[in-house]
Amino acid sequence: MLNFLPPSLAPLIVGLAGIAASFLFLFGLQRMSSPVTAPSGIRVAGVGMVVAVLASFLYALGVDEAARPHLWVNLALAIVALALGGGVAWWAGRTVAMTAMPQMVAIYNGMGGGAAAGIAAVELFGNKASDATALGVTLLGALIGAVSLSGSLIAWAKLQGVLNKPLRVPGQQLLNGAVMLVTVALGVFIVCVAYKLVDSPVAMPAMVWTFLALALAFGVLMTLPIGGADMPVVISIYNAFTGLAVGLEGYVLQNPALMIAGMVVGAAGLLLTLLMAKAMNRSVSNVVFTNFGGPSKHKRSAVKGELKPMAPGDAGIAMRYAKSVIIVPGFGLAAAQAQGKLYEFVKMLQAGGVSVKFAIHPVAGRMPGQMDVLLAEAGVPYDMIFQLEDINEEFATTDISLVIGANDVVNPAARSDKGSPIYGMPILNADKAGKCFVVKRGEGKGYAGIVNALFYADNTCMVYGDALAVLQQMTESVKSLGLPAAA
Repeated sequence: MLNFLPPSLAPLIVGLAGIAASFLFLFGLQRMSSPVTAPSGIRVAGVGMVVAVLASFLYALGVDEAARPHLWVNLALAIVALALGGGVAWWAGRTVAMTAMPQMVAIYNGMGGGAAAGIAAVELFGNKASDATALGVTLLGALIGAVSLSGSLIAWAKLQGVLNKPLRVPGQQLLNGAVMLVTVALGVFIVCVAYKLVDSPVAMPAMVWTFLALALAFGVLMTLPIGGADMPVVISIYNAFTGLAVGLEGYVLQNPALMIAGMVVGAAGLLLTLLMAKAMNRSVSNVVFTNFGGPSKHKRSAVKGELKPMAPGDAGIAMRYAKSVIIVPGFGLAAAQAQGKLYEFVKMLQAGGVSVKFAIHPVAGRMPGQMDVLLAEAGVPYDMIFQLEDINEEFATTDISLVIGANDVVNPAARSDKGSPIYGMPILNADKAGKCFVVKRGEGKGYAGIVNALFYADNTCMVYGDALAVLQQMTESVKSLGLPAAA
């Protein structure tokens, strides 16, 4: 056992370290429930991860000498891997642009699923499962982890622009179902062969390799047909998958930290997935198995009205003399990296006595919470940021709503047009404000591929241009009035 500890204390210390890591994970997650305490929660959870890693090293050192012929080589490789992975993650986290945050989350989430699948593969190739239940749990963890890995990689490729269009072919759902059934059947067959319930002409390693390959293929096939509008939900689904895979492999290894962290992440990911699907008025199965924006049994209504352009300076001055303004940020704001300039403009409005609030739709942007993070990065106080259900009623009594780069989440067709693919989806009621200013590069369609009726509403004016340039002109126009400056 450990050379510097009595043999009886080594397992106890390893177990206590695992429990401590689990507590830190849970406490950190609880702190993340509020934007105010989230930074400290991330740090606490990070300390928990360090404790969990140290516990793993203690466990390795506690193995009998005869059972660890390559211990020091493996420990050296582990240290090198931690240094490389930690260094890359630190650099990426410090340099990634806000617009690239969704794909970074997708790729890191996939790495978690891949790690769980890797643990399962080691167990399967080493024939280490103690009984049929443990072997079944190992196979299930390998399946879910592999699907999360390959599916997250495809999600990254879509968000990064490597894959620009959904890949949909006739009979794709049948193909996906067949691949999944074959994968599950092979997993059952592996359990039966391992416990000599049946004979197999194929060697066990070959069957395990085939099982893993099929699981990876299913993740690819499941994600390829899904459109960009559903990427926030897809990321959330794979986050839940990764957590579940980690929890299952924690059970196999009898590691409490992995079990607790995996179960918490899996449950949180599942809850977030359900909430986001509800925010789109769709079921999770509809997201995964149905083509978004496909033909409707109802005829789509024609958009009435005309587009009314407005100069950025005029829009800025109008907001300066308003009593209340609600701002709806969208991905266009992130793409222009204009969040800092937006908050500068907001502070100028506040200095003039204008009430300003931010309204966030649950699926705004390309990943859950992207708009909240974007505004926090600019220093916007948390008490100015409101979610859809908390602010939607206020639009009707607001002088001006300012929509920056958002599209489908403010489209009134969701309330009235039964032929629209977004019909029934809860939207932000930007059109109900006294006036609505929409900042966009052009009249481009959203992910749903439909014209936004808000752009043609009687009370809407289009402010064309890149968000950063437009906000700069708005700011300059308000400054030219010679009114009190922001604090």
